[in-house]
Amino acid sequence: MARSVALMGDAMLPIAVTLGILSLYGPVGVGLVLASWMASFGGLVLFGGVFADRFTARKMMIGADLLRVVTHLVIAFAFFAGRPALWLLIVMSALSGLGAALFQPGVNSMVPQIADDPQRANAVLRVADAIARLLGPGLAGAIVLLGGAGVVYAVNAGGFAVSALCLLALRVRLLAVPGTKVIRDLREGWREFRSRTWMWSVILVWSVYGITLFGPSWPLGAELVTKSLGETAYVIGVTGEGVGSIIGGLIAMRYRPSRPLFSGALAMTLFMAMPLIIALRLPLPYLVGGMVLAGASWAFWSVMWATSVQTQVPGEVLNRVTAYEVAGSVLSIPIGQSLAPVAGEWLGAENVLMFGFATGLAGIAVLIATPAVRNLRAVPRA
Repeated sequence: MARSVALMGDAMLPIAVTLGILSLYGPVGVGLVLASWMASFGGLVLFGGVFADRFTARKMMIGADLLRVVTHLVIAFAFFAGRPALWLLIVMSALSGLGAALFQPGVNSMVPQIADDPQRANAVLRVADAIARLLGPGLAGAIVLLGGAGVVYAVNAGGFAVSALCLLALRVRLLAVPGTKVIRDLREGWREFRSRTWMWSVILVWSVYGITLFGPSWPLGAELVTKSLGETAYVIGVTGEGVGSIIGGLIAMRYRPSRPLFSGALAMTLFMAMPLIIALRLPLPYLVGGMVLAGASWAFWSVMWATSVQTQVPGEVLNRVTAYEVAGSVLSIPIGQSLAPVAGEWLGAENVLMFGFATGLAGIAVLIATPAVRNLRAVPRA
């Protein structure tokens, strides 16, 4: 429940930022506010893992939710009072990103401690994520049109308060790991991370994907689809991706491969249909089909990956290891997002997406060819 509510808030936030700030400070203002969130999250998530180990994930997640309650209420009241200052929006967005950095590492460690079946629990979370991303943007857009951006931030603040109450109501005893110095804890987390070839191999591929595939897919993909098929087609495509994510999560609830990362990597080949179809400017039915496949394959991979991390890494270092894998996965995406428009102007948006398609398939080949990834066995259920 807590995770579902937090996901809904995260899904609503980009729409609130875009619609609420665009008219005040233009695309530059929107970019600065969103970038401050991502920079804070990516730069501080490692410390979130250390503190979650030291103080328990539950306490850190509750504190993170309360921090986001405050930051969203401040922004909401600023909108209600009139024209919020850009510096205030940037600072509050950065603090909200800090809250996400403190919250995210604990999600991974909480699942195996409160769920008898981590794979099924991760699949449920993935379905909840998909539903939130289906409903969140439309709900946020309607609220902005009817009541303004301040109402969206106020609703989000209430959502994070509900999330904190749900976590507070959990009846589970989570032990803190005795901490030493922060730098020493970070080093220990890094040693645990790099000692697992299957883990750093995947993160290395994902770092490349952030620059060549995931990052460019958002700005250039949206541009190509809206130009060739219209804005309505783009909305339909995004909806198809959400539907696919639900399908992928439901499949992951039932199918339990003995080699989860191998099966997940094979499934991710279907994800590459999305950049290919967009680059080729194929008609709407192909676009929807490609987006459904992309959503389903991504959801299935995400469940296989999260379950592998949670069951293969000892609980006493799981938060710190999770922080490293999250940071490695997301830090390269803003680079891809910022470089993609420039590369699109020089080389053509279609060519950039086709390059992402090629590197995507190459990355899957690398994962399958890596013995540590290909042969990693699922941990039997207790």
